[in-house]
Amino acid sequence: MPSSTPLPASASLTDPEICIDYPSEGVALVRLNRPEATNALSLNLQALLSEAFTALSADERVRAIVLTGGERVFAAGGDIKSMEGCGAIEIMQRHTERVWAPIERCPKPIIAAVCGYAFGGGAELAMHCDIILAGQSASFAQPEIRIGIMPGIGGTQRLVRAVGKFNAMRILLTGKPVSAEEARTMGLVSQVLPDDQVLPEALKMAQLIAAMPPLAAMQIKEVVLAGVDASLEAALMLERKANQLLFATRDQKEGMQAFIEKRKPEFKGC
Repeated sequence: MPSSTPLPASASLTDPEICIDYPSEGVALVRLNRPEATNALSLNLQALLSEAFTALSADERVRAIVLTGGERVFAAGGDIKSMEGCGAIEIMQRHTERVWAPIERCPKPIIAAVCGYAFGGGAELAMHCDIILAGQSASFAQPEIRIGIMPGIGGTQRLVRAVGKFNAMRILLTGKPVSAEEARTMGLVSQVLPDDQVLPEALKMAQLIAAMPPLAAMQIKEVVLAGVDASLEAALMLERKANQLLFATRDQKEGMQAFIEKRKPEFKGC
């Protein structure tokens, strides 16, 4: 899939605030592109992300997605100027949960490649992903308390599930950032790399995942996310049923036959 391949026409993503590329077969790269505003998540940029992930979720050519903000900053939070004069009803009527749903519900594995600031909505955006690779310059924060509000796009709930109550409370109640290495130690970050290696490693990992049977990858993601909030007994049942279902796929037959024949499998996603 060449990098010039466009998104489906329905996406109509022509706004320069977001860039979509296809660097290798099965891999899509989504790049935030508001460097003059440290990739602050304006309403327009949020809408573009929603549109992009809606299109990528439906695109059968795409098997893994990398999300990045660039080498200097991931995303430095929401657009405070657009919120300063708002009342409660106006904020409610923005329905950010609907805007972010295509990212939250994307069936494809998403890798966040984070360099520089991932603050506020930027940290929440990274936590919508499945794997977070961070550069040594990366830092994560939920500073909303410092301006009299709190995270509103899942920051309190995803953070506590990732790092536990006591680390989450410290981050949420002080608003102070944590370094990439500290974030890795507490379980928020998958891996810390030199900044110039973050995106190449993310793309390499995405290429590896894209070569796997896509139905198995989607089932793994679905069961992991659904099982987090279920009882162990219910989660194990979900796992068993998903595993049983995969035995109805051609990719399962191809994978096992290729293993027996000591050859590289060719997964078709069916």
